Amino acid sequence: LRQGKNTVADYDLTFRTLAAQTGWPDDPLKLLFRKGLNAELQSELACRDEGRSLAQFIDLAIRVDNLLRARRPPRLPTSTVSTVQPYSEPMQLGVTHISSEERERRIHKNLCLYCGLPRHMRSSCPTRPSRKSAAVSSDSHSSTNIEIPVILKLKSKTIHTTALVDCGAAGNFIDHDFVRTHSVPLIPCVSHVAVAAVDGRPLGSGQIQHTTDLILCSGALHTETIRLFVLTTSQPPIILVFPWLEQHNPLISWTERQILKWSESCQERCLPRIPPKTEGDSLSLKSPDLAKLPREYWDLAEAFSKNRASQLPPHCSTDRAIDLLPGSQPPKGRVFPLSQPESAAMKSYIDEELKKGFIRPSTSPASAGFFFVKKTEITVKFRYPLPLVPAAPEQLCTAKFFTKLDLRSAYNLIRIREGDEWKTGFSTTTGHYEYLVMPFGLVNSPSVFQSFINDVFRDMLNRWVIVYIDDILIYSDSFSDHVTHVRAVLQRLLQHQLFAKLEKCEFHQTRISFLGYISPDGVAMDDAKVHAVVNWPQPTTIKELQRFLGFANFYRRFIRNFSAISAPLTSMIKRGKQHPLWTPPAVAAFQELKNRFTSAPILRHPDPDLEFIVEVDASNTGTGAVLSQRQGNPPKMYPCAFFSHKLTPTEQNYDVGNCELLAMKAAFEEWRHWLEGAKHPFTVLTDHRNLEYIRSAKQLNHRQARWALFFTRFNFSVTYRPGSHNTKADALSRLHDSHMSPSTNEPILSPNIIVAPVQWDILMEISEARLTDPPPADCPLKCSYVPQALRQRLLQLVHYSPSSGHPGITTTVQLLTNRYWWPSLQTDTMAFVKECPVCNTSKSTHQLPAGLLQPLPIPRHPWSHIAIDFVTDLPPSSGYTTVLTVIERFSKACRFIPLPKLPSTLETTEALYNQVFHFYGLPEDILSDRGPQFTSQVWTSFCKLLNINVSLTSGYHPQSNGQAERLNQELTRFLRTYCQQNQNDWSRYLLWAEYAPNSLRKPSTNITPFQCILGFQPPLFP
Repeated sequence: LRQGKNTVADYDLTFRTLAAQTGWPDDPLKLLFRKGLNAELQSELACRDEGRSLAQFIDLAIRVDNLLRARRPPRLPTSTVSTVQPYSEPMQLGVTHISSEERERRIHKNLCLYCGLPRHMRSSCPTRPSRKSAAVSSDSHSSTNIEIPVILKLKSKTIHTTALVDCGAAGNFIDHDFVRTHSVPLIPCVSHVAVAAVDGRPLGSGQIQHTTDLILCSGALHTETIRLFVLTTSQPPIILVFPWLEQHNPLISWTERQILKWSESCQERCLPRIPPKTEGDSLSLKSPDLAKLPREYWDLAEAFSKNRASQLPPHCSTDRAIDLLPGSQPPKGRVFPLSQPESAAMKSYIDEELKKGFIRPSTSPASAGFFFVKKTEITVKFRYPLPLVPAAPEQLCTAKFFTKLDLRSAYNLIRIREGDEWKTGFSTTTGHYEYLVMPFGLVNSPSVFQSFINDVFRDMLNRWVIVYIDDILIYSDSFSDHVTHVRAVLQRLLQHQLFAKLEKCEFHQTRISFLGYISPDGVAMDDAKVHAVVNWPQPTTIKELQRFLGFANFYRRFIRNFSAISAPLTSMIKRGKQHPLWTPPAVAAFQELKNRFTSAPILRHPDPDLEFIVEVDASNTGTGAVLSQRQGNPPKMYPCAFFSHKLTPTEQNYDVGNCELLAMKAAFEEWRHWLEGAKHPFTVLTDHRNLEYIRSAKQLNHRQARWALFFTRFNFSVTYRPGSHNTKADALSRLHDSHMSPSTNEPILSPNIIVAPVQWDILMEISEARLTDPPPADCPLKCSYVPQALRQRLLQLVHYSPSSGHPGITTTVQLLTNRYWWPSLQTDTMAFVKECPVCNTSKSTHQLPAGLLQPLPIPRHPWSHIAIDFVTDLPPSSGYTTVLTVIERFSKACRFIPLPKLPSTLETTEALYNQVFHFYGLPEDILSDRGPQFTSQVWTSFCKLLNINVSLTSGYHPQSNGQAERLNQELTRFLRTYCQQNQNDWSRYLLWAEYAPNSLRKPSTNITPFQCILGFQPPLFP
């Protein structure tokens, strides 16, 4: 049975009638049905036959046949002479078929039959679209086609690209060059498949020889495994065709050219299901918390689960790699004792992280401190830009609805790459651990997470989503679109196992704070940045007014006519009154200056590409801070934000150091989105010098220990600046002074108590004695001269005093030289302490008894152990001034190598290799002193490379290398004996100086070195 000119529907009717009489199963019937189809239809169905039943295959054949017949051009009238079917041009807007009269006119005037222009023929018309090389739509810009962003997931990587959805093509294709560029694995076809156009003509791209099975993600959560045929195609590299549309049946907006919704079948097959809650894995969302979540997202409440955010994420292609610079070594920190509150806080953190599985016990050689960790310079930097909201897309500036999501434990949602966990090792008093997830404080953490989160929302970025590290902003023009966008974001979070913190999220807002204040009017300055200045209370005392003017003076260069504006305020100070008299011009000047502070050109948007400067200060009632940057050309200090915090009653009890540290912490929390992950390390300016050493402190109190982990998230340095130069932050910290109750002066001592300085008799006696024994001219100005008659008494007072406790000679000298001086102070002190009877009878000696001699081990064979040294500063002889002496410790054979000068390490290794190792082989051990040539890294690496052990003598103890030292004495004696007349020719005798000891019998072996090494004794007279 053959189809012939019949439709597939007619062919099917006849085929089913005959098949019913056979009783055969579906597989052979399907094969027979295919063979009976026309060749054109068989070619179209070759790409679509996999996994279909007989009924499904027949239905598909009918649809494809109807599609092919609909695409065929209408038959020409019988009067048409041409017997060749013309090529059917693709359907295009503005292109119509010409009439016969127009055709004759163009032929007569030699015009193009396609565009009507002269000087070319229809076959070479530049406006005529070319034939495509696949069985796809001939025009990728046709109104029947759309392009969608897709993600291809391979085993080793994820590829972001676009796909063309073409309802007129007959197979799902992927471009051959794209496959080769991204190393996509291929599957060879059993038989090559020919590709033809819809009219049956073969295309120039050849046959299909390979396919590939890939995981394709399209839309927010839509994931499927799809087989693609490899073929040379035009852009974009992936083509999804009619069967794909038929299978998924998506709702498409042809005006916006995007997929809006997937079919119900996709809900079951392609979209991930949220696993049902169990008793052990609840949402941890109680009814009050769920009430904060709009009803539109209750079915996605899992995206706010606290329990699931505490689970160890799986490994994936976005794992955090920690690459060290070549030759660098991981840090090795110390474990310091902690107080009880510190130990409790540390133990609680360790137990919680172990329970989550975020850390594990470690044997890593890396050992960072538990609290403050200095940002190391041994890690390869991961450069990834952070988004700049002031340069946000136009859609953000016109949006009407905003939602902000805050991710929970953001950095902990990324795993450390397998094999790199040991590089995060840290030590505590309870053990040594390493991280399995990316912790806060790593140098690349912000940029790595920004790259990861951008990949997650790649197809949504700058369309309705902006992400800044762990803050997500969703914006839309209408409420219905906004709900759709928020749902898509929440679904994407669940797909990648990311979870938001519901208590910090804001939904369906018309104005929102996100790196600036965002409203339908665009991106504006955040009110919180200027709140501290806008709400500056009107000064009630001259001191408060002076503080305000001091703050204003820093920005006078940015305010036109500053002196004229501030004149009413400065005039109130000149009147000399305790309280200012506020006049209408003064009030207007006060408000005008505040307005100028909080508007351009003074207040600037932060620029992530520039370094930040944070100025902090604390007072008895509050803390203040200014965030600034150097902008412009030439660079000037511009403020970016102001901040002031009123101290709580508890915080007012903090000591000065903790109060200043609190000012730093409050400023960091306020501007975390700018400072965390900043491109450059930022500088903190403070008038409290102790904060310069806070990051290297060995001991922290319990409060500092709690704040320590927070500070590790930032890369900053602290610089001291005197309080007189820190007036901006100081003024902001004292804004709350006027709200405090006035302080009262309470007497500490009773009026009948007399306070006077204590005078020692020895001091008065020294002053009187100096009248007759004045200090010499070389007496230091900071020290008091002690006359001869009082020196022994002063020594006795200092040495015998219980406050000093009979110190030794050095300590006694230090106590005296801090305040007193006389020429023989050290000599007198040494004699006095040595003769002190108390010290001689009560103090024990700290000198170790002389131990037994420790001789070097005896070598097992010649030239396995050698000792080397230098004889230097010899008179120049033939260009030589130095001799490298080498003695072989088994046979006592020696080598003398002349050198032009004291050699470097590299020159020493070359001399040994050419003059010793070249003849006698590599030794097992080399003994030398601690000269720079033998303690350098080059020498250590050289010996390690040759598997030679390096032995060094004890410091200042040349006896450890006694054989080499003794050989040096014999060499100098020999040269001195034979070079008395002319000391400049000693190099002539160096060979004989080597020959002589090598020919003498040694007591340790009872033979000569020549006999031991060469096996014979040279003649007495060579």
